[in-house]
Amino acid sequence: MREKAEWDEGHIEASVFLPLSVLKKGVNVEQLEKTLPKDEILYTFCVVGKRAVTAGNILEELGYDVRPLKPGYKDLLKAGFKRADK
Repeated sequence: MREKAEWDEGHIEASVFLPLSVLKKGVNVEQLEKTLPKDEILYTFCVVGKRAVTAGNILEELGYDVRPLKPGYKDLLKAGFKRADK
């Protein structure tokens, strides 16, 4: 849910780049399904949690099972999530 500049600063290992701004504009559902599996729970995160909830709501409307994470990126790193290699 983080934007490109935030993503480039660092992101969680195995996360998928999908900015909230892109979701708000509308996405091609068929293309989205190639990236995000509908048969798994998706976890959204951002810096402090607000965009994660907004994005989660949009994804739920598209048929996904979503769990927005309240902790932000830095808190997730502190909790033990691994930062992806650039």
